Amino acid sequence: MASPLRRAVAGLSRGPVAGAAAAIVDRVLPRRRGVLSILTYHRVDTADARPELLPSLISATPATFGDQMAMLARSFDVVSLADVLDALDGPERLPRRAALLTFDDGYVDFATNAWPVLRAERLPATLFVATSFADDPTRWFWWDRLWAALSTTSRGEPIVTPLGALPAGPAHAATTAATLRTWLKELDHDAAMAEVDRIVEQLGEPARPATPALLGWPELRQLAREGVTLAPHTRTHPLLDRVPPERAIEEIRGAHVDLERALDGIAGVPKVLAYPSGAHGGTAPEAARQAGMDLAMTTERGGNDLRRADRWLLDRINVGARASTPLVRAQLAWAGAIDARPRG
Repeated sequence: MASPLRRAVAGLSRGPVAGAAAAIVDRVLPRRRGVLSILTYHRVDTADARPELLPSLISATPATFGDQMAMLARSFDVVSLADVLDALDGPERLPRRAALLTFDDGYVDFATNAWPVLRAERLPATLFVATSFADDPTRWFWWDRLWAALSTTSRGEPIVTPLGALPAGPAHAATTAATLRTWLKELDHDAAMAEVDRIVEQLGEPARPATPALLGWPELRQLAREGVTLAPHTRTHPLLDRVPPERAIEEIRGAHVDLERALDGIAGVPKVLAYPSGAHGGTAPEAARQAGMDLAMTTERGGNDLRRADRWLLDRINVGARASTPLVRAQLAWAGAIDARPRG
């Protein structure tokens, strides 16, 4: 997107005229058949509802999410993942305003806060599940475990890390967590998890959530019965460019097998992967191909011309907590208008 247009779209996040400006952007940008825009959400909740979970993973509050879904229902053609797969050999079959809704990780708030809104608006959605956490939904994702330790510790002195001494405690949790997450994602997966263990040992192991933060298999099966498409997000959520290729393949293939076994007789499982944390570097796309995936999705911002896009490197628009409804509309309009080019 050209710099002036990028600035214009970004400026639609707030202000009294944001809605009208987004509508203008939406009208003037061209729409072509065969182009797919994909939104991705993580959590739909308020920070105080689950303070033990990393708040920066909240994509929208329930109220904002409701506004965004009402806008989508009015202004776009929300398609299912099955529609997208059916259009691979004929992308022109997609409507001109095709948008796909995806949710990563499988937090409980998808079932309690997001899905009731989606059902009311009759919007199809895909939930990408890290299947080993469905086996035990009281487990932590590593970033939530780190956040809980940082934000509840009674430790007064800084923690010792390879980055140097970093402050701990509630007042410093957000800054220290962001610093550590950026660094940890640069390490090989096993080394990163060992570092998380060492940091948490200094801080004190946080108590597991009183109620599960993640969806277990009974809840996931019920969602599938109600029409939610479940798809693989690997088994244990490693960054696939931070593990050996054969392990990446097994993580992807294993998650698909787990879902097929759990949903047997309820629903089919599409061979579509969402890369954990969007990490698609190195041999990750080849691992997706070898694991038998038909599509794989990153978190690179943009749209996808299915006549030309690399099917194992589809772009998605990640929705963050600061994204207003007008901004989401403008970003969808932009993504649907761009000339997506093949990569890889």
